[in-house]
Amino acid sequence: MPVYNAPIQDISFLLNDVLKLQQQNIPGYDALEPELLQAILEEGGKMASEVLAPLNASGDREGCHLENGVVRTPKGFKDAFDKVKEGGWTGLDCNPEFGGQGLPYIVATAIAEIFASANMAFGMYPGLTHGAYSAIHTHGSAEQKATYLPQMVSCKWTGTMNLTEPHCGTDLGLMRTKAEPNQDGSYAITGQKIFISAGDHDLAENIIHLVLAKIPGGPAGVKGISLFIVPKFLVQKEGALGPRNKVSVGKIEEKMGIHANATCVMNFDGATGFLLGQAHKGMRAMFTMMNEARLGVGVQGYAQAEAAYQNALAYAKDRLQGRAATGPENPDDAADPLIVHPDIRRNLMQQKSFVEGARAFAYWGAMLIDQSNLAGDEPAHGLVSLLTPVIKGFLTDRGFEFCVQAQQIFGGHGYIEEWGMSQFARDARIAMIYEGANGVQALDLVGRKLGQDGGKPALAFFELIKTFCAKSASESPEFKADFLEPLKTASKQLQEAALYFMQNGLKSPNTALAGSYDFMHLFGHVCLGYVWARMAQQAFRNSAQGTGDAAFNETKIKTGRYYMQRELPATALHLARIKSGADPVMALTADQF
Repeated sequence: MPVYNAPIQDISFLLNDVLKLQQQNIPGYDALEPELLQAILEEGGKMASEVLAPLNASGDREGCHLENGVVRTPKGFKDAFDKVKEGGWTGLDCNPEFGGQGLPYIVATAIAEIFASANMAFGMYPGLTHGAYSAIHTHGSAEQKATYLPQMVSCKWTGTMNLTEPHCGTDLGLMRTKAEPNQDGSYAITGQKIFISAGDHDLAENIIHLVLAKIPGGPAGVKGISLFIVPKFLVQKEGALGPRNKVSVGKIEEKMGIHANATCVMNFDGATGFLLGQAHKGMRAMFTMMNEARLGVGVQGYAQAEAAYQNALAYAKDRLQGRAATGPENPDDAADPLIVHPDIRRNLMQQKSFVEGARAFAYWGAMLIDQSNLAGDEPAHGLVSLLTPVIKGFLTDRGFEFCVQAQQIFGGHGYIEEWGMSQFARDARIAMIYEGANGVQALDLVGRKLGQDGGKPALAFFELIKTFCAKSASESPEFKADFLEPLKTASKQLQEAALYFMQNGLKSPNTALAGSYDFMHLFGHVCLGYVWARMAQQAFRNSAQGTGDAAFNETKIKTGRYYMQRELPATALHLARIKSGADPVMALTADQF
């Protein structure tokens, strides 16, 4: 059975040494002392390895079952959920007014990674609740907040988001679910939603569904969509649970992965709903939590790769196969371990350099969200909005890819369910699809985010890289040659791609859109190049000053050097594809495929 241990040393290095949380001018960050963070991470790691990870494989095998209209989660999930609730893990960054601990979002992001690596399907239950909490916290009335948030922070009640319908996913303007006004100010919600994660289960007393629907007579398309709170059980004025609402589970979807999370077809048959925010402004309410939600999915992507890498590494060190090309390294046995072979090393280095770079990228994004939300920093909001589709799209694409590469280390055993490696790949696959499929993320990046606010966030990103390189000019020649020069080259290629879109996109929109996916990956590589340069810079400084773990610092530098030399040059390939334009992509007519 696969095992997982939280990479606490690497996370601590990022939070304390690289991002330097306590030195940031962000409310609440001054309280994030290394000792406090260490205690949180160690306890979270213990919960993950001792409680959640042991249920990952069994939950995958058993899945969820619909019995008499109620979804039953796998054996052990209810007890584990109770332990997570008792530990206060569900409300780490939630408002203390409603029972949360009030910690910054970046701390919750680190714990979310640890829980996702241990058991992604399990982590979705509190994760989705947090998204619903955020929407109500931002757009709800005082009465709605008082009614729902304390119970959702504790996960006594959980939450969902109901967007997709059988005939529409990304194109929400085609939505048919309707909300008829009732005389008491509530609405009767009628329609069907599909692919609803955690749509029903036996982990909580109540489930608070947030449902997108159209009020008759409203504007056409997405401008006529409103958001509603639709509880599974109606809530009485004193907070007690009332009768069952007219919402039911049609079926549980049979899926490729995340079997232990109930993905439901939800039927609303005149269910009582309460308007959240303003009428016809449901998309605004939904997008309030989109940066956090999409960053969270990006975390899921590399979190699965982290767990897969840990097991692939252990197998590569243990499995005896063949001899090293330079002569036996394990002469007392009949063969050497897999890890002596260069191609196995390449595979492992790709995994390791991606996971550590992805973690740094995601935590930087989480810090920008804190900077925006807690400090009211508008430029930070613009920058993280620009980076969000890159975090979501690039990290989940590559996360899945490296789960498959970890599986490859095992050879035929990786294809056998007994070893558990296929689950990481199967679970990671959904992250490329939900919260906006990655092709849509790329279109959003090029079609909306790149030119947003007159291009200020994009220009700010390029200036950020330029300033970092300028300020780092006094570092060692080794650092400049191995890290700064490759970063400069990659950044120039990203700017060249953006300029190509500016020069050709308006007269030929397909030119930009045909290159959008390559641009998202080009952007992702530059971002990982940037955070790797920051990590290596700190590791060089720690080594020079004799601080930190010497072996850790050396390993960090070597891993970063691998990324800069072997992975970052992919930017040239993506640029070449972008500059080939739309003609190669659009050459065939539909009937020629």
